Amino acid sequence: MNEKLVIMAIFLGFALFEIAAGKFTQKGQSTTKDAIIEIIATSVILLFTVPTIITLSDILGQWLAPQWHNIWQGWSWPLMFVAFVIGDDLLQYWWHRACHSPLLYGLHRAHHSANYMSVRVVYRNNLFYYMIMPSLWMSGFLIYLGLFEVYPYYLVIKLSIIIAAHSSLPWDRVLFSHPLLKPIAWILARVISTPSTHHAHHGMHADDVATFYKGNFGNMLFLWDMIFGTAYISGKYPKDYGIEDLQEASWQQELLWPLVSKVPNRRTIKK
Repeated sequence: MNEKLVIMAIFLGFALFEIAAGKFTQKGQSTTKDAIIEIIATSVILLFTVPTIITLSDILGQWLAPQWHNIWQGWSWPLMFVAFVIGDDLLQYWWHRACHSPLLYGLHRAHHSANYMSVRVVYRNNLFYYMIMPSLWMSGFLIYLGLFEVYPYYLVIKLSIIIAAHSSLPWDRVLFSHPLLKPIAWILARVISTPSTHHAHHGMHADDVATFYKGNFGNMLFLWDMIFGTAYISGKYPKDYGIEDLQEASWQQELLWPLVSKVPNRRTIKK
């Protein structure tokens, strides 16, 4: 399976739905700076960051532990999948959570400075956010250890969930509003990231009942938030998105902190 083409098709599918609904360009909200940030950030992670990390993980593995190359290749697919769920998605939960601290928020600020939700926002982050993301390096080493067969399928499932959760289309609202589907919504919202739970993480105002930016850090699995006490589920959507009391910064500061900006604007976690 060519996971890159599948993921691109899923991304474009959601983008086309957003275009049809008039919610992709975010006219009146998105600026030229937003477009620059999103184009550069998305291009760099897909064309440079991920391929480089996978390659360097293999080089480091061959140098430090050549005897471990493909040592886990005989594992069953379910076990391989679980290894990525823990080594990648759980680790990314903690990285995401850590990047909401004052020390690291400059690496993640760009993701929240957009005052809209869309598939455009999926890869919108400081360039170093992904370059030093522990979960990406762990995925590279898991591939080196022999779990490469299951990785494309894991990646398609994970990014499908992440893209759908960032979408401006509130598809889970149908589940919450229909009496027969509410049990499904109840389970789904506690297992994977959905628009309502992830949009809450991007909400602007702390006094908005649908906003909860001090939690809901899960990327593929919302289950981590349930386990570690950072979950908030309202079934509603924030009125506004972005960073409360935002201080303006250039796209260079957003993408290249700490090289460009000494003091990144950071959200005060006060809810």
